[in-house]
Amino acid sequence: MSDSTTAVLLDIDGTLVDSTYHHALAWHRAFARHETAPPIWRIHRTIGMGGDKLVAHVAGEEVEQRSGDKLRAAWKEEYAALREEVLPLPGAADLVRDLRGRGHRVALASSGDPQFSREAVELVGIGEDIDLLTTSEDAEASKPEPDLVGETLARLGGVERAVFVGDTPYDVEAAARAGLPCLGVLTGGFGREELLAAGAAAVLDGPGDLQEIDWDSYLG
Repeated sequence: MSDSTTAVLLDIDGTLVDSTYHHALAWHRAFARHETAPPIWRIHRTIGMGGDKLVAHVAGEEVEQRSGDKLRAAWKEEYAALREEVLPLPGAADLVRDLRGRGHRVALASSGDPQFSREAVELVGIGEDIDLLTTSEDAEASKPEPDLVGETLARLGGVERAVFVGDTPYDVEAAARAGLPCLGVLTGGFGREELLAAGAAAVLDGPGDLQEIDWDSYLG
């Protein structure tokens, strides 16, 4: 692990890998197996939350109580069937390596499933370029709660300035509640104005565009 006092924390799904719509489809199919499936656009609007919150947010607390665990298990099966179609987003690997080359620590903080997160790291080819990976198993509550971001910073240790990069308003909120600024990318399907309204310090098209910015101006 680098001994730098600066760190860049990145989300994974929709930020480094182009998986947002695959997750939405997997959840839609999971709902269709056990409940009345909500419109897929409504599911998409919740991608970025952890599965512990998504079901109730989309379908209500009664469905969560009745079928939450079954839906999460079905989502995992459905996404596993789609994951071979998932590709890295353009510039994702170069971004991570560029950050390391600039002397920053790099950590991935995803509310996603640990297995899928590890597979995404392998897919992008950045396993040797990151200092830390945290997932849903490392925090009690998922985004937009700040737990995962805070736990990631605590595990890195010695960080004095940091910034988070994500693709959803839930990333922006989680970062803010953990005391970090957040840079947004459009690759998760949320609009520029939505991310800015949520509090993003800046919004760029995708991970490849982040190589052009002055990171020191955003590190909190």
